[in-house]
Amino acid sequence: MTIDEKIGILTGTGQLNPARRCVGDTTPVARLGIPSLCFNDGPAGLRLVKNVTGFPSGINVASTFSRRLMRARGQALGEEFRGKGVNVFLGPAMDIMRNPKAGRGWESFGPDPYLNGEASFETITGVQSVGVIACAKHLIANNQEHWRYGFTANVDDRTMYEIYWYPFLRSIEAGVASVMCAYNRVNGTSSCHNAALLGPTGLLQKDGFKGFVVSDWGATHDSAADNANAGLDMEHPETIFSLNAVNSNAVTVDRLNQMVSRVLAPWYRLGQDSGYPAVNFDSQKPDGSGARNLRVNVRSPAHTALVREIASASAVLLKNNRTTTTGTPTGTTVRGLPIASSRIKTMAVIGQDAKMPNLKCNDLNECNDGTMSIGWGSGSNSLEFIVPPIDAITSFVGASATITTSLSNELDDGVNAAKGKDVAFVFVNAMSGELGFYDTVVGNMGDRNDLDLWWKGGSLVERVAAVCDNTIAIIHSVGPVYIPWNIHPNITGIIYAGAPGEQTGPSIVDVLYGKYNPNGRLPFSIADNEAAYGTSIIQYTEKLLLDYRYMDAQNITPRFEFGFGLSYTTFAYSGLSISASGTSQVIAFTVANTGGFAGTEIPQLYLAYPAASGMPKKVLRGFEEVVLDVGASSQVSISIGQREMSIWDTPSQSWTRPTGSFTVYVGASIEDIRLMGTF
Repeated sequence: MTIDEKIGILTGTGQLNPARRCVGDTTPVARLGIPSLCFNDGPAGLRLVKNVTGFPSGINVASTFSRRLMRARGQALGEEFRGKGVNVFLGPAMDIMRNPKAGRGWESFGPDPYLNGEASFETITGVQSVGVIACAKHLIANNQEHWRYGFTANVDDRTMYEIYWYPFLRSIEAGVASVMCAYNRVNGTSSCHNAALLGPTGLLQKDGFKGFVVSDWGATHDSAADNANAGLDMEHPETIFSLNAVNSNAVTVDRLNQMVSRVLAPWYRLGQDSGYPAVNFDSQKPDGSGARNLRVNVRSPAHTALVREIASASAVLLKNNRTTTTGTPTGTTVRGLPIASSRIKTMAVIGQDAKMPNLKCNDLNECNDGTMSIGWGSGSNSLEFIVPPIDAITSFVGASATITTSLSNELDDGVNAAKGKDVAFVFVNAMSGELGFYDTVVGNMGDRNDLDLWWKGGSLVERVAAVCDNTIAIIHSVGPVYIPWNIHPNITGIIYAGAPGEQTGPSIVDVLYGKYNPNGRLPFSIADNEAAYGTSIIQYTEKLLLDYRYMDAQNITPRFEFGFGLSYTTFAYSGLSISASGTSQVIAFTVANTGGFAGTEIPQLYLAYPAASGMPKKVLRGFEEVVLDVGASSQVSISIGQREMSIWDTPSQSWTRPTGSFTVYVGASIEDIRLMGTF
């Protein structure tokens, strides 16, 4: 290859290039059969493209606590990206939700590094199983939108390894083929010009990363030569990298060759050199028009069913004051959930969040005037096939009940619709997204201004509950919101449904009417004030104490704790045993379904370290998905490896298991502990 050809592989063709078809393109080397490499958003499905699926957000798949669904979602995403001819899936995002207001927190998997790491591993494994290159992002400590283009995340060594690096480490173990460096600086140095992250002795290569590093779009703040020498392999959307940089020896030919090799090696390794589909869309015409949009449909019934399942599996039942005709769990529901169609003759569907969203919003989905299925920004996805709650409810109910609607957040209209009804479904939401070009959505510049529900959603729920004694609140949100009204006696059910993707309506109907017994778990805590989280935008003073870790340390009881989620049935735990297996510990126990419905339990394992370790009181180190019929039981086994028992020791720069006794906690949430043991 000539030097110009090599440089063409390593640089984007430019945001203003009229020939560009993807969010990012490179220059092909036609004589060698190397095509233009296509990079496209985003982590929850293709953006700027027609005939694709709008998948649930990252935070929703985290709510499933299901490795099975995490991997299946990754594979389905990969299948659609491959079908459209995309070489590089710009995801998954694995930015820790260190502050609950973080604008892009919903793209990733919450504040816990272990849960983030497992979801990242499974997503990447799924995506790359079909030959698509996954791109782990955004390296590193990219946890807010305020001042993202210039702020420095000052993070100490141990915190970096145990919190922010851990998901990337799991990504490397999954064989991730590319990593995206972030806009922000880390300890004073730009992420994309940071040899301590990207260089031969930096975090990535030291832990075995063999792929290429690509910049976020416009995230390079130094000269192209400086970036290349620090470890950056590819720059987007374009570059000032030139032939002169090589001819002047500012970048050596050896380094240039290494960069090209790192880019092309995954292209060969994942089989993209043979039989890979060509790009068949034009992201510059997202309406599907023009000769370059070939209208290839990559949707499938299997993908639609998977999206619906994940949306239902991620719905977290926060409250259910159920009463039945017999006063027993096997009776027919009178109030609460699941809804019994035979008992409901009149209902109200209330709230702007129940209706169709704005399908003529801009390319970044910077609108919130209908149901909220995904946040805004480059991590958004297609709303082309969205089914809003009101449509799904209307279709399911048919003529069995009279439906009164108030599809706004006008308080008086909601009250009038709810009066005298057998049940009132109130849909409310909160949204956030990417800063972009300093874009503001309803007064929020990426990060949320607060943890309130939008459009006076909390007041709407309370006003409706004052006139309907069977009020069910459904919350679509990108993260924690205030729920001070959960104790209201007329609010019989609360479902936190997150940002569930295009099948938002059918999935919530499945949960409301009992076709799907909810088993979602909160991947964060819901507290009564921001101070309970112990973080602020910018200042990284909390170290290891994020979310439930901080609340534990400060003896703060949240309204709903990390890992919490109810079911229509009940489960019992018994028979804890702990045994050594090599350097691992195997924790075994039995879970039984003791209630009246078939269901799925999500047992969680938390570990307390020896007192001198400097660790939080207890941290997540395992979870499983256990499907049980009524009366059935199953033995569960969770293995804790050596690293999961270790802490990062800065002096030795190694993972070290502290000496002393460990305590194992097994239960249904961080606070609902059912079994304890030590080793």
